[in-house]
Amino acid sequence: MRIKKLAAASWSDRIFDLVVYLAITVVTVATLYPFLNVLAISFNDSTDSIKGGITIYPRVFTFKNYETIFAFSGLITGFKISVLRTLIGTLLGLISASMLAFTLSRVDFQARRFVSTFLALTMYVSGGLIPFYILIKDLHMMGTFSVYVLPGLVSAFNVFVIRSFIDGLPYALQESAKLDGANDFTIYWRVILPLTKPALATIALFLAVGQWNAWIDTYLYNGSKDSLTTLQFELMKVIQSTTTNADNFRGRNMTEVMAQISPESVKMAITIVVTVPILIVYPFLQRYFVKGMTLGSVKS
Repeated sequence: MRIKKLAAASWSDRIFDLVVYLAITVVTVATLYPFLNVLAISFNDSTDSIKGGITIYPRVFTFKNYETIFAFSGLITGFKISVLRTLIGTLLGLISASMLAFTLSRVDFQARRFVSTFLALTMYVSGGLIPFYILIKDLHMMGTFSVYVLPGLVSAFNVFVIRSFIDGLPYALQESAKLDGANDFTIYWRVILPLTKPALATIALFLAVGQWNAWIDTYLYNGSKDSLTTLQFELMKVIQSTTTNADNFRGRNMTEVMAQISPESVKMAITIVVTVPILIVYPFLQRYFVKGMTLGSVKS
């Protein structure tokens, strides 16, 4: 009887494992196929692309779509500014959010309830675009690099995520460091930061993706400043240019038009250009990212 139960349990486990593997396979295919399809179209000849039917590999391989993108003069400058704002914005955002989170986690900080409430309100209440534009103009930040970094320096969501992680650490660590003569900044820098790597990595990824994909601030505040253009803003202009050209030639043979400007293929190439840098960074942060996202799901 016991052997039969073990055999039945073994078969049920195998069936369960099979179902899990099938589900993972379906999810993997559903996740990878759109990206591979976009990649294939971006490397496919525009004349051939209008026929459709491209799956995960190009029928007529070409680099012409990427040559069209990188032929735009402002792209290199935009790439440099985007990388610079991503690095500086992410670093300063992490420092400011972690320092404020550490302050709010201290039980001896008398105003922490008021500051926490004030921060929480900013997540639900906003002055709107026009007052924000007037504020940026009055602060003389128009046409400057600082408009990419300073307005989003502190995010309430980021502060609360890091604070929740710090609250889960034993407070005895800070007390022990104080007994050893460490001041508040030393505790923050040498005790708290090394222990909050999962939360910091999670926030770093959010900040980096946000900075890398941003273009509306360039459009509003630095649209006429070619030296401060960003990659996303330049790529947006590429899309507008190719779409406009396609509309201008709508009366001509569509195959000829697509061969000249290839708007759909260029869009796919742009998607790959803006996605690949984040895909390169993500594997290095994944193990911290998963732990940071499960923050607060288990209470000890």
